[in-house]
Amino acid sequence: MIRNGLLAIIALAFVEAPALAQMRAPHASEAACEEPTLRCATKATPAFAPDGTLWLVWMAGGQVSVAHSQDSGRTFSTPTQVTTKRLNLDWGPDARPKIVVDRKGGIAVAFSIFRDEAFNGQVLTTRSADGGKSFADLKPITASNESQRFEALALDQDGTVFAAWLDKRNRVFAKEAGQKYEGAGLFFTSSSNGGTTYAEAKLAREGTCECCRLGLAFAAPGRPAVILRNIFEGGVRDHAVMTFADVSTPGEIHRVSHDDWQINACPHHGPSLSVAPNGTYHVVWYTNGKARKGLFYAHSRDQGRTFSAPMALGQPGRNPTRPFVLAGPPGMVMVWKEFDGEKTSVQMTISRDDGETWSPPKTIASTTDTSDHPLLVDNGRQVYLSWMTKADGYRLTAIEDQP
Repeated sequence: MIRNGLLAIIALAFVEAPALAQMRAPHASEAACEEPTLRCATKATPAFAPDGTLWLVWMAGGQVSVAHSQDSGRTFSTPTQVTTKRLNLDWGPDARPKIVVDRKGGIAVAFSIFRDEAFNGQVLTTRSADGGKSFADLKPITASNESQRFEALALDQDGTVFAAWLDKRNRVFAKEAGQKYEGAGLFFTSSSNGGTTYAEAKLAREGTCECCRLGLAFAAPGRPAVILRNIFEGGVRDHAVMTFADVSTPGEIHRVSHDDWQINACPHHGPSLSVAPNGTYHVVWYTNGKARKGLFYAHSRDQGRTFSAPMALGQPGRNPTRPFVLAGPPGMVMVWKEFDGEKTSVQMTISRDDGETWSPPKTIASTTDTSDHPLLVDNGRQVYLSWMTKADGYRLTAIEDQP
């Protein structure tokens, strides 16, 4: 059974791009909605506070705004603008603003902007210390003037905010040395004061795919884990997981699967990672490799060192895209999008045995118009689908039971 909480606001959603499409500016119809309101939003990202309040951050009209809901997304507070002027926000398929909310009510937000026509980016951060009524002035997450994009935020149990992103600062040194520089570096930092200030950025690894979002979760207190599309030997862009020893010490990478996707281009189609309470890593990803093509799921029971055989998701003839996985109260939940030629649907499957078996996929939402990526979020008791469509606006759908 599915219960819908509808915010009946018409939202202008990002038009889905083919996996290998080049970066493009929004269509004129998308750009025509210039207000910073939710109805004009292109991306919306949810987060539940420890007290059960739903917070939503979105980008619209060149600005980033935040609002909260006490009734599971049926109604929202008057929005607070995080930005004070119109910015050239990163509108790439895998870009979206990020938000985490701590036990004291502090709200940390991060997002990317484009600094030039070559898609060089900058990650900006801010924090609210008054329950979202106002936000501090925007600050770069790092002092480097080179490109940063695809930031990810995660909140540890002690309130530490961990951030990771893709960064191209070392291409300058490579060029000066006459060396080839491929992809980007995985950089990271953390904040011990809720996102007010961040430690100096550090390099975790070079040679990552520069245009796919990261998946980020805490594997245990003080131990972040990241899934990324890595560039392996021969230009193969397959996924790998890195688990940190602590928020300052990156670990080794471990390959998720041998898809053998050799490509010198940007897939713009990143993975998702969730770690169950028992420590099992659950990952989903997209590939177009020689070994397999489409969406896949795998799990690891040894802290991301080895993974199960990839399990295919979705119907290949319906272009399955944008997978997301979450460990929640009912067990493991996965969602993704499919297109049947007329409408886009969100498919869902649930596992109650830690990823060994999965329920038959079921359609839990659909639209005949454009839509954002499907996301999952939980409040400790309930898992929700967070989805925004041009036709229906923002929707928070409670996943009541196994389909």
